[in-house]
Parts: sequence; structure tokens; C-alpha cells
Amino acid sequence: MSNYKESTLGSAERNAQDARTALQDRSIGHILAEANNLSAEQVERILSYQKSHGTKFGEAAVALGLAKGEDVLWALSQQFHYPYAPGGGTKLSDELVLASKPFSAQAEAFRVLRSQINMRLFNADEPRRAIAVVSHDSGDGKTFFAANMAIAFSQLGGRTLLVDADMRNPRQHEVFGIDNSTGLSGILSGRAEANVIRPVADLPSLFVMPVGTMPPNPMELVERPAFGLLMRELVSKFDHVIVDTPAAIHGADYAVIAARCGAALALARKGTTRVNAVQDLVATLSNSPAKLAGVIMNEI
Repeated sequence: MSNYKESTLGSAERNAQDARTALQDRSIGHILAEANNLSAEQVERILSYQKSHGTKFGEAAVALGLAKGEDVLWALSQQFHYPYAPGGGTKLSDELVLASKPFSAQAEAFRVLRSQINMRLFNADEPRRAIAVVSHDSGDGKTFFAANMAIAFSQLGGRTLLVDADMRNPRQHEVFGIDNSTGLSGILSGRAEANVIRPVADLPSLFVMPVGTMPPNPMELVERPAFGLLMRELVSKFDHVIVDTPAAIHGADYAVIAARCGAALALARKGTTRVNAVQDLVATLSNSPAKLAGVIMNEI
């Protein structure tokens, strides 16, 4: 019996390895030709241009007008299993730079932050946490930052959930172009709502929970035990959970949300946020159960 199990597992592992190798071996040329319906004659033209000019297949295809630059980026994303929405998609906002421009300097900055957050917050010796993105004022860039950080984590391959907990000025449903008829507010108010977690087209590892109906009592809703129970359930079902919050000027919602999440990232805007505002924000979080992962300066 033991030998049978070992043989079966060995075969399964070999098959999985063969499948991974086959995917990795698909060349950019093969992916481009298939996606753009290039004929054998067109492929030969590209190969001839590639050989005579010493360029890559994608560069040759673009030079001959048989492909666009974004086609090449998409082919790269397919080859390396890197979810990405060419041109931002039809519904996704241009704010989502990791979806529309994954190889830009801005996108690289988010990847650097992702690595730092991973090192500070996620290790086997500490409990699982969600990350609340907080800031002092509206317009500091919380929605932009939370959305792109969620995409950055989803591009690692694990299931990532972005929760819009800004029940005073919600925007994540607009950024991702998703339905906002049901969401977090309905769950916390005790209404039985279905389909509150929505997948994001072109980004298969990313999901969004919008606010839903804007409630008249956002502070009371996040203070209810139901919110803490919900966050514990979500971090057990998703690899990463990022939470957008209301600005601190609107009240203490952000601090309550951060405490329930277990971790927080503070955001300041260059040339706008005052130093004492950041200090107050950090002091409040330091006196809460939330672990402060750092303070980020938004220069955009």
C-alpha cells in the first residue's frame, strides 16, 4: 500500500511538473501569435525581421505593426502567470496602476512596499492580521493606496480581499467598476445579503467587498462585535485582507477598524498632511491593539 501511494504521488508530482514546464516553455512568440491570430506568413516575417535586426520577437512584431506594445506586456504576464488588465480594462480605473501599468516605476514602488509589509507583519510566529489603511484627511490617497496594495498582494498568487470599510465616503466600487447594491453595511446591520464579495475581472486572485448602502450610523456598525467576528472569518479564508477606512477627521471609525483588523498602515500626503496630524494618528494607533506597520508618504 505504501509503495502504491508513493508511486501515485510521484506520478502526480511529475505530471504537475510537466504542466508547469510546458507553461513556462511557451514563448512570447507563441503567445502573441495565438492571441493576435497571426498567420504562418506573418510569423515568418517577424522571425526574419528579428534575425536581421537582432531584436526580440515582441519588438519585431511591434516594429512591423503586427502587435502593440501592450500586447507584448500581456504576453509577458501570461508567460509568468502575472495577472494584469491591459489598458486598465473597460471598467477598471486608471488609478489601478498595478493592473494597467504593472511594469511602471509606480507599480514597482508598490511591490517594494509589499515586500516590506510581508517582512514586518506576516510570519509563522504571529497571528494572521488584516491591514487597515488609515490617514488623517480625505484626499490623502487611501482608496488609491489600498486598491493598489490589494492588487500587489493578489499578484503573488494567493487569494486577496479588499474590504471597503469607508462607510462615509466609499469609492472602491467606482475604482473597480463593481456593483455596490449590497456589501459590508448590510452584513453589519444584520441584513441577509448574498454576493457581497465580488471577483475582479482580469485579476483572478482579487476580490472586493464594497460598502453597499451608506448607513446613517457607520461608527456604531464598526463597533459592534459582528465586525470583529467578520474580520476574523475573512482572514481565515483569504491569504491577505486589505481594508480601506474613513479619514480620521470624520471620527474614530478608523481606529476601531484598525483595532479589529490587527494591523495598520498610516498614509500621509506630501505637501498637505501636517506633521502633528501624523503624530496624532500614530499615537492613537500605538495605544490600540493594532500593530503599526509603518507610515507611508504619498507623493502623488
